[in-house]
Amino acid sequence: MNRQQLQELSRLRVREARALLDTRHFSGSYYLLGYAVECAIKAAIARQVGRHDFPDKKLAMDSHDHDLTRLMRTAGLWSRFNSDMQRFSALNDNWAVVKDWSVETRYQLGASEALARDLFSACTARTHGVLSWLKKSW
Repeated sequence: MNRQQLQELSRLRVREARALLDTRHFSGSYYLLGYAVECAIKAAIARQVGRHDFPDKKLAMDSHDHDLTRLMRTAGLWSRFNSDMQRFSALNDNWAVVKDWSVETRYQLGASEALARDLFSACTARTHGVLSWLKKSW
């Protein structure tokens, strides 16, 4: 999968999450939003690999993870992101919601409407949403 495909997948997962949210399927919406963020971070990781370069083994291994904080570090974004969170409390608040997402939510039922809507907002807020921030680096 290449960078452009990861970017499109991130956008698609947000649209799907919105549709699920609108039809009151909160667990599915919550799950897909986390994957949207994961794909956006992985697009930023893919940006590090030159078109005809053989990827670094550690980078490749570390990229096959679902922990959003670890992926941010692998992408080399954590230091700048952390700095921006200190400058912008809204970004910090949004990350506080997003960071708790886990791939394990695919097995969980009953995410509340509030939880799904909070995650959607934290991801997609125009000014300080986590996805808005990531799109500057992907």
